[in-house]
Amino acid sequence: MVKNSPKAQYFGAMARVNRQGKLKRHIAKLLRCRRCPRMKSTPVSGGAIMSNVMIIGQAPGPREPALQRPFAHTAGKTLFRWFEEFCGMNEAAVRSKIYFAAVCRCFPGKNSSGTDRVPVPDEIRNCSSWMDDEIRILRPRLIIPVGRLAIVQFIDCAKLEKVIGHKLRAQRAGHRFDVIPLPHPSGASPWHKIPPGKALTERALKLIARHPAIESLARRAQRQ
Repeated sequence: MVKNSPKAQYFGAMARVNRQGKLKRHIAKLLRCRRCPRMKSTPVSGGAIMSNVMIIGQAPGPREPALQRPFAHTAGKTLFRWFEEFCGMNEAAVRSKIYFAAVCRCFPGKNSSGTDRVPVPDEIRNCSSWMDDEIRILRPRLIIPVGRLAIVQFIDCAKLEKVIGHKLRAQRAGHRFDVIPLPHPSGASPWHKIPPGKALTERALKLIARHPAIESLARRAQRQ
């Protein structure tokens, strides 16, 4: 079959429709998940966005379950400001063009000190199959893990300064892709605001902006 022939385009469109259907069914199942009794909310999803770029967060905070979208509060404001400044994509464009996932999809609750509880290993394992299925369906070219907990799902991360500002290759769920990690943009850590984190974060954002998958999405966003 000749590439870009009408027949090839038809089969390509049909394959995309099939993947879109799989993704919608996947999210419907995800939203019904109740595997982890210690979690304090039901799952949060960014919707069935067909994309070859994935942003992987750590877990929703207390505001996201009520608003039913990831990165809906302070950390999201910083994340979307980064994308607008470096990639030319505002929040609406990012949410409509990039698939959002997370290590855990429910709010873990607070720990005894009043900060957000870090998910425990069995909760991470319980949730890992959702991410694996998403990678199989979307076959992303680029994954952007945000925060150390998300980063270590793909690559070793003894120290943030060893991985932030680099483009790496990783494999998961039988698929290989680029990984460009970002530090978590929450106000809980000043790492991305002070040396060497500030410069390394800017370097990472420039790598993301120059990645062909992001360049393509940014062009599409500008045409709309």
